[in-house]
Amino acid sequence: MIDTADPPRKRRGAGRVIQDAVARHVGVSTMTVSRYFNQPDQVSDDHRQRIAAAVAELGYVPNLVAGGLASAKGRIVAMVVPNISGPIFADTIQGFSDTLAQHGYQLLLASSYFSSEQEERAIRAFLGWSPAALVVTSHFHSEATEKMLAAADIPLIETWDYQPGRAPIQIGFSHHEVGVTGARYLIERGYRSIAFVLNSAAGDFSAQERCAGYVQALEEAGLSTQIFTPHGDLAPFEAGKQALTELMQCAEPPDAIFFANDNLAAGGLLAAQRAGIGIPVDCAMLGFGDYPFAEMLMPSLSTIKPPALQIGVLAAERVLQRLGVIGADEVFQRLNLLECRLIGREST
Repeated sequence: MIDTADPPRKRRGAGRVIQDAVARHVGVSTMTVSRYFNQPDQVSDDHRQRIAAAVAELGYVPNLVAGGLASAKGRIVAMVVPNISGPIFADTIQGFSDTLAQHGYQLLLASSYFSSEQEERAIRAFLGWSPAALVVTSHFHSEATEKMLAAADIPLIETWDYQPGRAPIQIGFSHHEVGVTGARYLIERGYRSIAFVLNSAAGDFSAQERCAGYVQALEEAGLSTQIFTPHGDLAPFEAGKQALTELMQCAEPPDAIFFANDNLAAGGLLAAQRAGIGIPVDCAMLGFGDYPFAEMLMPSLSTIKPPALQIGVLAAERVLQRLGVIGADEVFQRLNLLECRLIGREST
């Protein structure tokens, strides 16, 4: 007779190496092993090395969910950025993650790709996991997201922006001022017919704020504005090419173009080379972001460099201060206004 009954199921967690086993293996208390994961700075170098070796040998994985429930807070910090595939937010993510990791916290990351709906879904999912803190990008959120942020009883930070009147901790800069700075730089260089190219991602409202700053600067100088919005579902390089081609075909083409980001500017610059348009003789170009390739282009790209790494490191420090993991600098700073830097290169 063949027994077709289902085999007994293993109890969840059966076979898992427990923290007590690691402690016994090393010859330390369970509390010391717990501190190794939660407060590593409070564990001696000798014990840290021995515990690390035991963890690797035994294949121990800490049960973060159970630990989070027991302590009423987890060791995960959630972050939502508009784009994780491009270079502009890379330094922010790396600086944030590295700083958290030094204190036993880990990053949970999602991309909204400039969609308020995708951001809303990510934040709702993250809050369901009870993160220790939540970091978002800019102040442009859906109504539902605003309600979730207002109700969340955890540290909240808005990065890559600076809106002093808002409740979350502010770490960033004014995109409007970036637009003013870039436009004034081109005006001071003698350019008078200056166009602005918006991002091909329609939900990039920060780029629209930079555009508003450009408009202000040109109007103050008594100059006409010309704003180009890419049409069609185009990648940034293609959108930059489209902008350059159509703007230079105008009856009165611009003598300078301020692109919303360096990807767009690179697409425009490469398209100009293929079309025999001299940069900056026929048309100057200015970007935003100081992407790694900006200095390597020929001609090299003038751009505005945001404090991307500083934003990430400072955001992590503010989270850790709010959680009481590290001490605050005399008075905790809720408002953190940082500076962007204009880098003049060959394209202007």
